[in-house]
Amino acid sequence: MGRFFFSFFFLLSILCLLPLKPVVALPLHTTSRWIVDEDGARVKLACVNWPSHREAPVAEGLSNHPVDLISKRIASLGFNCVRLALPLFLATDQSLASLTVRQSFQRLGLLESLAGFQANNPSMLDLPLTSAYQAVVSNLADNNMMVILDNHFSKPGFHGNDIFSDQYFNPDLWVKGLTRMATVFSGVPNVVGMSLRNELRCPKQNVKDWYRYMQKGAEAVHSANPDVLVIISGLSDGTDLSFLLNQQLELTFTGKLVLEMHWHGSRAGETSNPNKVCGRVVDSIMRRGGVLLQQGWPLMFVSELGVDDNRNLNCFFGLAAELDSDWALWTVEETNGLMNWNSSFFQRISALQSPLQGPDVSRVRPHKIILHPPTGLCILWESWTEPLKLGPCTKSDAWGYTPQKLLIVKGSYFCLQAVELGKPAKLSIICTKPGSNWDIISDSKMYLSTKLGDSTTVCLDVDSSSTIVTDACKCLGRDDTCDPGSQWFKVVDSTNISRRPILQTS
Repeated sequence: MGRFFFSFFFLLSILCLLPLKPVVALPLHTTSRWIVDEDGARVKLACVNWPSHREAPVAEGLSNHPVDLISKRIASLGFNCVRLALPLFLATDQSLASLTVRQSFQRLGLLESLAGFQANNPSMLDLPLTSAYQAVVSNLADNNMMVILDNHFSKPGFHGNDIFSDQYFNPDLWVKGLTRMATVFSGVPNVVGMSLRNELRCPKQNVKDWYRYMQKGAEAVHSANPDVLVIISGLSDGTDLSFLLNQQLELTFTGKLVLEMHWHGSRAGETSNPNKVCGRVVDSIMRRGGVLLQQGWPLMFVSELGVDDNRNLNCFFGLAAELDSDWALWTVEETNGLMNWNSSFFQRISALQSPLQGPDVSRVRPHKIILHPPTGLCILWESWTEPLKLGPCTKSDAWGYTPQKLLIVKGSYFCLQAVELGKPAKLSIICTKPGSNWDIISDSKMYLSTKLGDSTTVCLDVDSSSTIVTDACKCLGRDDTCDPGSQWFKVVDSTNISRRPILQTS
């Protein structure tokens, strides 16, 4: 339990604290595919998972650091939300819930963790486990952090969700536990949602039972606490919601349902061409649930990728930016944990933490930004004397992608143009020249390709100085070891106000 947060906070201690996110007007609700606040402004949930469902069902890391420090560090990294896991039995088994933190550690022989908890969070040590969970939620509120209560599974431990009516998943007990947790946190403003169950799985899984019990669970939560979003995941480890394309949930309430879809990446990622892997994974995700966003369903992605899994992460970042979905990053120990995070990773996710689109487009006309997923940066035009560079997406120009496949700076006559192999790309007003028409190619759909005057095909690339250049397209063959990262770009829709205002026309 301790290793997880030791390295995490050693890293974070060298990072500067950033301003906390603005407080939103709670509670939240949904309008079409968007989660919005009481004022109708979009709230993009950018969450980090905080495990609190293991054998000792206490939020991890509290044996190493004060809870307030953990909350402040999470907020400082740009997250606005914590998906706080809990086992169902904490709400249904009084003998477990009444144990104090001290007794829980002693029962499991975790004497080192007990000593660390005593040193860092002494006021919580003799609280019942349920009260300790509430104390974490309260501290997150003190730091302007929203919370999603995540019923991870029933019995404290690691895995074993199975499906309705299995040994540790009594549906009636599940509804009772959901009702109790929703009631306990009724009137707690920063608890904005409840995730009903994490990653249903089992050979016996079936759609009929899913509809039957998810409807019961959703109605129970809404009845006990009508303020919270009701967050529902699908079958097959939370990766399949496709059945909702044919039959919707029949609920008595509206404006509160959010779907949750898990992204596990692909085990083939290390042995197959990354473009083909990304294409297959994205196609699967869109077929199994991502398409629901386009039909007006709010959808949150929960990533379970490790931070060193660059191929899958770059693919995830590209799709998450394209869809501008709400999301949560997984933070278990082992290879997927925060112990492996670094400052460049935080830069990469920063581009996904703020909304790119929203329900109100009256402020500015829709436009594009050109995102480089491996860095989380966007293409910027600083001046005529400087080449195009990667920089913060908050400073991005407003681009357009025309039917003629021109990438234009909106409100101007300038278009992106390739000049020569290995040379910086430039902006030009003569957009009929070769090198001005950009195709989106490869299975990953993350290359921008054009032809020069001599018919040489080049792709947009970024060099070691972050300058935008064009070079020979790489990794388009069968090479399984090739890294396409420098050439992966995503043309993404945005309705945010750009650095250079778009010229308005009547």
